[in-house]
Amino acid sequence: MERWPALELASTIRHDGDGGVADDLTTVRDTTTWLAGQADLLAEDVPLADIAVDEELRLHLVALRQAVRALFAHAVSPAPPSPADARRLLPVDEALARLNSTAARVPVVPQLHWQEDAPPAAAHHRTSEVDPGAVLLAALARATIDFLTGPQRERLRACTAPRCVRYFVKSHGRQEWCKTSCGNRARAARHYRRHRAPGGAGG
Repeated sequence: MERWPALELASTIRHDGDGGVADDLTTVRDTTTWLAGQADLLAEDVPLADIAVDEELRLHLVALRQAVRALFAHAVSPAPPSPADARRLLPVDEALARLNSTAARVPVVPQLHWQEDAPPAAAHHRTSEVDPGAVLLAALARATIDFLTGPQRERLRACTAPRCVRYFVKSHGRQEWCKTSCGNRARAARHYRRHRAPGGAGG
């Protein structure tokens, strides 16, 4: 399954398997573990080996995630947002300001690379040495901008399975849930409601 840094950050809020919600950025240790799991997505742009997660960086990541999830909710509208934060979403203008200011924390310039026997390619290079944590935050914010301006935004959905709080990108036209287990849970809940309804087989 294709992965996107923006979606990975949003998915640090998830169903905990026991009917509640888990937060993968609750502590510095949790955040360090999550970041290690993103190495394949971020290593090209972020000096992960140089990042020592502290409470300040964790709080900045949580604040950025709040903006990302608010913008994801806006993207899936008029469908309902994830129930995890539906009642306390940032206003869209505030989420945009937070995302854009985070993306601007590290100045970058585009550079053209054109190797022999290869098509030209663009890369963005930092114009100065900055704190690795700021590089991480800016990279995640820019990845969110790329995500929300790319074709996958049209396929972004909030999973409607009972207790699920994830956003996901539809991989095929009829996909309703983020994963098979959510589909099984949704079908079981639908079956239960049908048979508990007045006049139903279980009513």
